[in-house]
Amino acid sequence: MNATPAVAPVVSSAHPLSNPNFRRLWIGFTISLFGDQFYLVALPWLVLQITGSGIALGTILMLGAVPRAAFMLLGGVVTDQLSPRRILIATATARMLLVAVTAVLIYLRLLQLWHLYCLALIFGFADAFAMPAGQALIPGVVSQEQLPAANALISGSAQGCSIAGPAPAGIVLRTFNAAVAFAIDAVSFFFVIVALVQLKEGPSTPARPRGGLWGLIIEGLRYVIHDPPMRALMLLVTVLNLGVAGPLTVGLAVLAKGRFGSAAMYGTLLSALAAGTLLGSLLPALLKQRRHRGAIVLAFSTTVGLSMIAIGLLQHLIPIVMVLVTLGIGNGLTAVYVQSWFQGHIDRNFLGRVMSVFMFAAFGLLPFSYAIAGVLVQIKLPVMFIGAGGLVLMATFVAAINRQVRSID
Repeated sequence: MNATPAVAPVVSSAHPLSNPNFRRLWIGFTISLFGDQFYLVALPWLVLQITGSGIALGTILMLGAVPRAAFMLLGGVVTDQLSPRRILIATATARMLLVAVTAVLIYLRLLQLWHLYCLALIFGFADAFAMPAGQALIPGVVSQEQLPAANALISGSAQGCSIAGPAPAGIVLRTFNAAVAFAIDAVSFFFVIVALVQLKEGPSTPARPRGGLWGLIIEGLRYVIHDPPMRALMLLVTVLNLGVAGPLTVGLAVLAKGRFGSAAMYGTLLSALAAGTLLGSLLPALLKQRRHRGAIVLAFSTTVGLSMIAIGLLQHLIPIVMVLVTLGIGNGLTAVYVQSWFQGHIDRNFLGRVMSVFMFAAFGLLPFSYAIAGVLVQIKLPVMFIGAGGLVLMATFVAAINRQVRSID
């Protein structure tokens, strides 16, 4: 199936920040992402304050993850039928109001545990629509050549906020209370909503698909299956999710405790990985390289697989830290380039649905990755890392034998 994008922005090789629409959007997203860190830190703290129960905390986090995965494909269908911009305005407004109401309930000492269950559930449901809509929005704001740099800036903001945000959030919690942290997050949503309201729609929009819900979902899945390079890259994204996210989240904690016996070492390992991922996410925005992106993706995906294997074999902290930085660079850069290729390659009439499949492959399978890693780490830690690395290398090989993937520019 050939991709025939609808009318797109004027083709330009200029940096996407020279585009005022994207610049406002990026600033709004960055402020909102930074505000989200206050929510992400305050929510677990608040749950533990109310209940003192790790089970309650796990249940609330699960309630956010389940609807996100369950309704992700539906979110793609709705994105193709409606304006991604309107979906993002609606979901951001709903979340802003929910967080603001939660802040008021905390301030008035009226908050109960069931309020937080509802908050997590609705947030997860909103994510199922906002995530594919966000992916479908960017190709309508910048040109296809600008997609890697634009995605790099957004991904870099997300990584940077996850590094810089938790410390100020912790200070606010210690100095004031959770109500102030939630209020800060609510205010941060206002900036992205303003940017979305100011965003100018393109001169034309793709035709809205018609048909039943399941028929539209299956049509999006068939679109992926019938496109060989897209199918190979989707498999690669899925394996990177299953083979990297869980093993690193579970494995690094076990590694730090069992081999180094220090929580500080665990923080060091996480910081090394985060720094590498941030750098890898930003590289497409910094590099002038605009060709051979398929070969670059395959090279860095191979680096991720080899790095996972190396972590299972290495014994000393410094080499492991260096490998984690390298792994983070490979993972961040691969994610940005693959995402950008998807956005530029997909027919605009299928963009929401296919990107919802992509987001499901990237995020929806995380619970399975955590569960599998938890089982394997009990068998033997090095085996888990080596097996995960081997799985990534196999998926990279499958993608590499596709000439169309190797020739992506």
